[in-house]
Amino acid sequence: MTRRSRYADLCAVSAAALLVLVAVFVGRHIQDAYRTLFVHWPPLFADWDPHVGPGTPAAALVAVAVVAYGPAVAARLPWRGLLVAAWGACLAWTWSLALVDGWQRGVAGRLTTRNEYLTVIGRFHDIPAALRDFTHHIVSGSPAPFPAHIAGHPPAATLTFVLLDRIGLRGGGWAGAWCVTVGATACVAVLVAVRALADEGLARRAAPFLALAPAAVWVGASADGYFAAVAAWSVALLALAVTGRSVAWAAGSGLLFGLTCYLSYGLTLFALIGAAVLVIGRRRVRERPVLLVLLLAGTAVVPVAFTLAGFDWWEGYRLLVTRYYQGVGGTRPYGYWVWANLACTVLVTGPATAAGLRRAGAVAARRRTAPSAEARLALVVAAALLALLAADLSGMSKAETERIWLPFAMWLLPVCALLPRPRGWLAAQAVLALLLNHLLFTGW
Repeated sequence: MTRRSRYADLCAVSAAALLVLVAVFVGRHIQDAYRTLFVHWPPLFADWDPHVGPGTPAAALVAVAVVAYGPAVAARLPWRGLLVAAWGACLAWTWSLALVDGWQRGVAGRLTTRNEYLTVIGRFHDIPAALRDFTHHIVSGSPAPFPAHIAGHPPAATLTFVLLDRIGLRGGGWAGAWCVTVGATACVAVLVAVRALADEGLARRAAPFLALAPAAVWVGASADGYFAAVAAWSVALLALAVTGRSVAWAAGSGLLFGLTCYLSYGLTLFALIGAAVLVIGRRRVRERPVLLVLLLAGTAVVPVAFTLAGFDWWEGYRLLVTRYYQGVGGTRPYGYWVWANLACTVLVTGPATAAGLRRAGAVAARRRTAPSAEARLALVVAAALLALLAADLSGMSKAETERIWLPFAMWLLPVCALLPRPRGWLAAQAVLALLLNHLLFTGW
């Protein structure tokens, strides 16, 4: 059975690798022949640019350390110590990968380019007026239309960087540091949730994979890494609330979920992951119905605040759809991206996740006899995968999903806990990330 399982794992990894190769070659043909993909190294938004940088030695050292010692350290550390160590390792990994491109190109300049958030800081000197006027600048052709990323997100995304500027943390360096530092806490949030919903053993086995994820290539430094952390903590707090801890965590979960929806329209799909958490904790929910009241009350806070301030979320989304099809989103072929997006996800989550998803599928197939902790983990991961597929089928995420889907990708990584002999899989994850960061210059 063990040999058969390993063979099945390799088949899953081979299928994932084949998907990436097909996406590269088909994408290259479409881009060369028709110029409709608007990416230079399909399926990724990246350029071929072999290089090394000041982060290269550190990235290699972090990778070797986590591969060699990560599983043993994760098994032995006290739980709180493990959370701190996982966050520290994730920070070191993300920072070192970002600095492979150098400080300016890899961190400080990322959020200052023409489509990024820092370009509009001056237009938010009067925040209430800017919120009331926000929807008037989403569609191309309107007076002073916003750059793509500002128009493409609800205003909480931009306000984050406006507020950083207001407290003196100005410029791309501070903005990039914010995204890396906060984004790395997504690792901790996922571990907290896995321990609460499944068991501590699975969380410990998942920890090195979350710390050494290829996703770090895009967390450092893109705003979507920050979004991923906020969304992850909303799930983690809900997991704590439904598994016997204080029901007050539900209010915090709702507050963060409301904020998540005002950071990115597409992250409303995190409601599917939240629903899976409620299913797992349904006994607790039945016993303490106040939990749902607190969750809904917390969820309402941010939407009510923005609505009273003059921003209409539904109108913003309607106008975004118009803006999306005015630009490259209206030209990029759905028939390619609907499956090539999944190739991007393979590169973000790595070969170990492909094998882990195969094992999670096997757990789901024998859910009546599988260990209950593994079945609960498989349910949460299935909900994340369903949310990702819904985003894919919507057609509103054609390309650039290596960063856009970071919040969903974080919840696929815990399936790596189901893999035996973790060091080999960790090495494969690290090698993929190092190759991506050193051979390509990613756009985010």
